Formats: sequence, C-alpha cells, structure tokens
Amino acid sequence: MSGISNKDGKLVRDQIPDIIRESGGSPESRVLNSSEYWLALVDKLHEEVEELQDATRLDRLEEIADVFEVLLAIAKLDGHSLEDIQQTAVAKRLARGGFEKRVWLKNSEVKPPQ
Repeated sequence: MSGISNKDGKLVRDQIPDIIRESGGSPESRVLNSSEYWLALVDKLHEEVEELQDATRLDRLEEIADVFEVLLAIAKLDGHSLEDIQQTAVAKRLARGGFEKRVWLKNSEVKPPQ
C-alpha cells in the first residue's frame, strides 16, 4: 500500500482505540487519506472474507456482518448508499438471476456476461 503497510497496523472500527484506552492501553492511530483508506478497505475486505470462510456455522452471522460493514464503507467512499447497492442487486438478479438454484457452470464455449 502507498504510505502504509500491514506491519504498520490495520484498519479498525472507529471505536477500537477508545475501547483499548478504556482497557488501560495506549493505542497509536491516525486518520488515513482517501487513497490509503481505499487500499485499507480492500485489505480489510479480504481479511473479513477469510474470517467468514474459516468461521463455524454459529459464528458466520457476525462475520457476514463484518463483511457487510466493510462493503458499506467501500460503497460510501465511492458515493453509493445502501439503497444504491440494493437497487443494483435487484436489477442484476432480475436480469441474470440470483444464486438460489446453486448452479455450477463447469465449462462454456462462450463466457457469461460480467
């Protein structure tokens, strides 16, 4: 990442430094600029997806919520709202379907549209 790296820290929820202070810790933190924030959000999304993949069935809801929170932050950074996401998802579902039928495409001569 430009200007930051994982060894320097990671993106955390807004209240985490306060929670650490309340527990007697002394966290070091700073506010990221827009380009750093974008990269940190993408890294955070990967981190949260890995945690979701590794979660037990009982822990999945919390991990899904974490992925959702990161996606909302990415959308907001790009000027999109939850409603924008929902409308786009509905339009794509109407045009191409959802994932309820569990269709696995083994191979295809023609690539499906993105």
